[in-house]
Amino acid sequence: MPLTPDRTGLRVATMAGFLACAGVPLYIHLPRFLVEAGLSLSAAGALLLGLRMLDFVQDPLLGVWADRAGPSYRPRMAALALLGLGAGFAIVFVLQPGVLGLSLGLVLLLSAYSLGTILFYAQGVAVAGGAGDVGHFRLAGWRETGAVVGIIFAAMLPSLVASAHGSSAGYAALGIGMVLAAPLVWRISAPIWSVPSSVTSGFSLRAFRNAGAARLLLIGLFNAMPVAVTSTLFLFYVEDWLGAADFAGALLLAFFLAAGLAIPAWAGLAARYGARQVLLPAMLLAVFAFSWAALLPQGAVVQFLVVTVVSGAALGADMAILPALFATRLKRSDLPSAVGFGAWAFVSKSALALSGILVLPTLEIAGYVPGGVNDAPALRTLAAAYAIVPLFLKLPAIWMVARLADD
Repeated sequence: MPLTPDRTGLRVATMAGFLACAGVPLYIHLPRFLVEAGLSLSAAGALLLGLRMLDFVQDPLLGVWADRAGPSYRPRMAALALLGLGAGFAIVFVLQPGVLGLSLGLVLLLSAYSLGTILFYAQGVAVAGGAGDVGHFRLAGWRETGAVVGIIFAAMLPSLVASAHGSSAGYAALGIGMVLAAPLVWRISAPIWSVPSSVTSGFSLRAFRNAGAARLLLIGLFNAMPVAVTSTLFLFYVEDWLGAADFAGALLLAFFLAAGLAIPAWAGLAARYGARQVLLPAMLLAVFAFSWAALLPQGAVVQFLVVTVVSGAALGADMAILPALFATRLKRSDLPSAVGFGAWAFVSKSALALSGILVLPTLEIAGYVPGGVNDAPALRTLAAAYAIVPLFLKLPAIWMVARLADD
């Protein structure tokens, strides 16, 4: 099946958008949602860590399962993932049960998200086919642009509905939307699952390292952690440091719109000039943006808007280039794509777990209370956790990208 803008690209974007609703938006909403459900910041961080510990075990196993089942089973497995995502969103955000029900619902939601993401990115290797690096970057442009649309939908909808009907109704609207979207997304995206996938060689850790995939996984971990920290603390920072709760939705929209608009440009530049030559300056741009954020005083909403736009545009490069670069390494070395992206999913989610256990208990120890009356030291700790910690987390990723061989 050719990768054409009017057919395959739109199908890829649709599937990516649906899956993305269970990615970054959960980073944004879950801390607030769990606190409103009655959990402390430490308990919320512990629950998120526990869920990610499950991922530590299941994501690589899901990748092995997908590869051993074979390409012919991917359509049925993808349908199972979509069904599980819809059901998980319904349990967590529509029913809004107690802590036990929330935990079980989140296990279902995140497990289905893991399976769907692994299958989708692995199938992308087949969809891009023999088009080489250019084909993978073109596919990444469609995929990550669709993902940004999904992120905007899932990040914004609860806030928009909550402004008129309360936060519980906002979260319920998200859950209902996902339940209704699941069968429609399956119908639209079904043809991409029929693209034949070549049988690859078995998994070998040595071959994985020799292909450079292991190094890319490490880059992915350090590069995802700053995004996980800022996503986890975004609403807290905007509402309690900036005092701009009414602008939170608009700031989120500006951030993800900037990323979405930048993704096609980053993908095109990477296809023309090479991944390292484009990714490195984009990462330095992100550091510049957050260096400025660290200096913002309370109430600096306009200045923070500039930070969100610049850092969002820089994020577009991470989204467009790193997964495509990883896919090309798997393809060139004939490595099993589902196992590879099982490891990629494991790394991405590890970033959320590490960020949650790093910053949420620290804020509680500092005396920070979300939405409450906070003293100056607690608010300064919040600002530092949001704007300074990500800078140090980004530096190892920049160093490793600088040492990548040119592609």
